Amino acid sequence: MLDLLKIILYVISRDQSTIIAENIALRHQISVLKRTVKRPKIKKHDRIFWVLLSKLWNGWKKSLLIVQPETVIKWHKLGFKLYWKLKSRRKPGRPTIDYKIISLIHRMSRENSTWGTPHIRSELLLLGYDISEPTIAKYMIKERKPPSQTWKTFLKNHMHNTVAIDFFTIPTATFQIYYIFLVLRHSDRNFLHFNITMNPVP
Repeated sequence: MLDLLKIILYVISRDQSTIIAENIALRHQISVLKRTVKRPKIKKHDRIFWVLLSKLWNGWKKSLLIVQPETVIKWHKLGFKLYWKLKSRRKPGRPTIDYKIISLIHRMSRENSTWGTPHIRSELLLLGYDISEPTIAKYMIKERKPPSQTWKTFLKNHMHNTVAIDFFTIPTATFQIYYIFLVLRHSDRNFLHFNITMNPVP
């Protein structure tokens, strides 16, 4: 009798929405327990049910018996990861343009090597195709440029025409200053010009 009185007082003290939510939670767990003998068998829709209930009702942990609350939180995290994994499979960026337009861009850029992307875009607009300049640049035929020579090759080819120029000062023991200017040829390390003065002309 005392236990029944406690139950009645407990029900009276709870608001209607809490009682409904708790009743749904308990009924669901009973249906799960009926499907097994030793260990509750959790199915996909059971996980979805508890994830949704945990977001809609603050008291869901008190009515949870079949698993730990951390398990429900783990289900929610796994569902969140799966959602973004499926969403990220979509091909990013703008959809590809028709192959006919790509061929037209190839032809325009090949037959008119001086045309840039703005010129080709204006020509495409006249034909009724509104294509952005970055897309046009992507499909333009680009002429191959000869490979540039390395810095070592450049020095080797122009060493006979390359000189080093330096200008510096040397103080003496008598507190005089000598101004020195020199020009050195790199090819044979010979001085082309050398001069020393104490009164440089400005």
